[in-house]
Order: sequence, then structure tokens, then C-alpha cells
Amino acid sequence: MTTEKKRIWGWFFFDWASQPYNTLLLTFIFGPYVGSQVGDGSAAQAIWGYGIGAAGFLIAIAAPLLGAVADKAGGRMPFIWLFSLMYVLGAWGIWYSAPQDFNIWWVMFAFGVGLIGMEFATIFTNAMMPDLAPREELGKVSGSGWAFGYAGGVLSLILMLALFAEGATGKTLIGIAPIFGLDPETREGTRAVGPFTAIWYAVFMIPFFLWVREPRRKGLGVVAAARTAWPELRQTLRNLPGRRSMSAYLLSSMLYRDALNGMYTFGGIYAFGVLGWSVTDVGVFGILAAVTGAVFAWLGGRADSRFGPKPVIALCVLVLALVAVGVVYVSRTSVFGIAVTPDSSLPDIAFYLLGALIGAGGGALQSASRTMLVRQAEPAKMTESFGLYALAGKATSFIAPLSIGVVTDITGSQQSGIVPLIVLFVAGLVLLVWVKPDGDRQACSAEL
Repeated sequence: MTTEKKRIWGWFFFDWASQPYNTLLLTFIFGPYVGSQVGDGSAAQAIWGYGIGAAGFLIAIAAPLLGAVADKAGGRMPFIWLFSLMYVLGAWGIWYSAPQDFNIWWVMFAFGVGLIGMEFATIFTNAMMPDLAPREELGKVSGSGWAFGYAGGVLSLILMLALFAEGATGKTLIGIAPIFGLDPETREGTRAVGPFTAIWYAVFMIPFFLWVREPRRKGLGVVAAARTAWPELRQTLRNLPGRRSMSAYLLSSMLYRDALNGMYTFGGIYAFGVLGWSVTDVGVFGILAAVTGAVFAWLGGRADSRFGPKPVIALCVLVLALVAVGVVYVSRTSVFGIAVTPDSSLPDIAFYLLGALIGAGGGALQSASRTMLVRQAEPAKMTESFGLYALAGKATSFIAPLSIGVVTDITGSQQSGIVPLIVLFVAGLVLLVWVKPDGDRQACSAEL
């Protein structure tokens, strides 16, 4: 394997290593477990929303400044080491959430530490993408990376369901007791998702740290970089209104990515509260969504390289907006306005299909969004532009979970709590109208 291919594969391994935090903890295993311990679906969704919203707020405050500091310091790898440590410690802390002494404050603290670590590590690894391949190949690189990450999520979820997570009978999905003598009575099989996720990340980040090397850049010391980062960041933000395509894209992606994260975050808790699904049911739903996510991230990367990222993004956002509408109309008593009996399997089938569409749309959307940023950015300021992309993604990352939490709290309905996601998707789609496929450079060329 050539050095260039090793760098790309090493970069892929971050997606593989980090995906279980989203798949296992945020959505399909630990989220529903928290719901089962709180007891009431609406209360669990509200608490989950407030907790993740608070972590998102901290990320929003720190992300742009840390990105600017790393830019000025000339290296991202030390930051990736630091946030990887937070990921591992936060994930491991989830083990200490036994039913007999369940403390929601500790649970949300540990979860938040790991989530912040995962999000910041993702910011810095994403900023490495422009150095991996020529611009015309970045769509394939990004799509393959997302697909590889989803494959890791699928495998980790299968292992958790087959070997660890106990169902209502105390057995795993394949009908055995949780391995290593884990006690089903105290939910040790399900709580093992924390140490499992931490170990998974630590092991599979080894190729990343061995194979990924940053290009040599002259930089300042961290202290000096911190002193100069804020004035430059402030100037960059001040200049943004003059770059209409870039500004419209940052705003659009800010909204639709926030809505997509809301879907991922609340999918498991929604199914638990509205449809009465078990952790195992939610896990099967997660496998289906992750499989379609992997397939369509890969296909989307090919479509991105052929047609450009904008058509891919527009189609995916439209599909996801319609899926969010569909979710609101699926419950145990009716499916898309059609009444069903309490023992009907139609609500489950409908939600599985919606989950497949969420995975497909989300995989292709996230892949194309990274390459669209490359189209919008000034070549000489690519790293700075990825910092702005991180700012756009995190500055309002608390809107979806907090709005879901508030609406759910006010209405007492999990279905009504999903409505803010529809609004965010539609707003993001409208803003794409002002985004040029090749950014502000295209607009300047047209004027000439």
C-alpha cells in the first residue's frame, strides 16, 4: 500500500472508530436505556434534549476558537489526542448507570464529556480532508469514509445486540445470556455499551495515529496562537456577509445538519416511547439504518464526483424533510392517518422503512456536505474555511435537541416534539437556492 493510500485509509479509520458513539450511545442502545430508567417517554425525551443541548452549547462556544488556535499553531494532531481521551473517558463512565442507583446527572455528565470529545475530534479530522486527494476525487474519498464509518457502526451494533444487550427475557438477540457473566438483572449487558465503545475507539484509532501525517506547516506556539486566533477569527466572520454563496451554504448546512442530528439523537427514544420498542427492536432498526447509510454514502460519493455535491444535498434534504413529516404520523394506533389495531405490525414496518430512508439520506447528505465546503472555500484558506464549517455545524447544534425538548415538554407529546425538525429541514432547503455549485468564485467568473 502506498503512503498516500495509507493516509486515506488511516483517515477512514477515524470514522470507523468514532461511529459507535453515534450508533450505540446517542441513538440505538444507551438512549433507549435512559428512557427506560426515567420511565416516561416524554420526560426522557425532554431530559435527553436538554442534556445534549447543553453539550452542544459548550461545543458552539469553544469550536471556532479552538479551530482558529489549531490553524495558527500549525497542527491538529495534539488536539485529536486530547479529545480522543475525553471520548474514551466519557464513554467508559456510562458503565456507572445501574438501575438501582441511577443518577441522571452523572449519566448526562459522562455522556456529555464523551460527546464533546467525539465532536471536537471530528472537527479536526474533517479539516484534514483537503490534503488527502485532488479536489475532483474528494467526493469519492468523503463518501467512502462515511460508508466505512457506517460499516463500523453496523458491526459494533450487531456485536452489542448479539453478545451484550439483554432483552426483556434477559437474553441477547441470539438467545444467549450476556457474555463475560454480565448480570441481566442490573442491566450490565446494556451498560457494557460504554466500555465497549471506549475500547473500540482506542483500538481502531491506532491506524489513524500510525498512518495519518499532517503536511509540515510553520506555526506558532499554542499560547501565541491563542493570542492571535481571536482577532483573525473575528475578521473572518466580519467578512462573511460579502461572500453570499459561502454564507448561504454555512447557514443552510447549519440548519439541515442540526435537524439530521436531531433525527439520529431522538430516533431510539421516540421508538421506545411512541411504539413501545425494546432495546433489541431499536437495535435492529439501527442496523437497517446504518446499512442503508453505508450503501448510500458510497453511492452519494460517486454521484457527488459526477454531478457535484449540490444536487445530492438538495435531494437528501427534501427526502429527510418528508421522512420527518412521516414520523409524526406513525404511532401505535395509526399509520399515516389510517387507524390500526393495538396488535398491528404496520406501525413497526412503517418505522423500519422510515429508518432506512433516514440512514440513506443522512449518509449521502453528510458525505456531500464535506465536499461542498471544498467547493465554497478559498483555496488559500481551506483550513480556516473548515473551521467556519465547524462553527456553522456547532454554533446552533443545541437548537434541534432543545426545541424538541421544549415542544415535547409543553405538549406532552413525543410526536409533536418532532415538528421542529421539519421546520429546520425546509429552511435549510430554501437557503440552498443562493448557494453556487462552485462557490463565490463562480459568481466572480460570471461577472467577468
